[in-house]
Amino acid sequence: MNFIRQAIKKPKYTGAIAPSSPRLSRLITHEADLSDARMVVEIGPGTGVFTRLILQNISPDTAYFAMEINADFVENLQQRFPGLDVYHGDAKDIRHCLEKYGCQHCDRVISGIPWTAFDDKLQNEILNNIYEALSPAGIFVTFAYFPLNHLFNGTLFKIKLRQLFSEVRQTRIVANIPPAFVYVCRK
Repeated sequence: MNFIRQAIKKPKYTGAIAPSSPRLSRLITHEADLSDARMVVEIGPGTGVFTRLILQNISPDTAYFAMEINADFVENLQQRFPGLDVYHGDAKDIRHCLEKYGCQHCDRVISGIPWTAFDDKLQNEILNNIYEALSPAGIFVTFAYFPLNHLFNGTLFKIKLRQLFSEVRQTRIVANIPPAFVYVCRK
């Protein structure tokens, strides 16, 4: 799977020039605290760098599926992770996918989608659906690139997180291309 080709072909949905680094992947899965999660949803798994670690860190009893808008990435994920449920669709449809999976809520949402590439309306739609999909003690984990988080859409996104979630924490910046940090949001 040529990540750069996908970034050029569909920049709004890929949002990066390279897959996330191992450091960022470890930080995301660590902050998601998957040890007691019963239902995990990953949105925007791309090439599966978070997916691999999620699968390694969830219990055998944990239900887990991924949602990806890029059909090429969906096909790649299904080949790399046989048996993984990957829905080809938009992150806005998380609640519909949960219903298809037989669930009302999930304990964790891990996101690799490019928030700063989205306008105000799309950010709102996706965030509101994630919030509604989470169980009362649910955790939403996503990341942002530094210094893109200081651009208008990045600042807007951070404000929305703080308005929506009861607790929002930002981690340290880790080595990645570009450098990145993680938002950990508790409902």
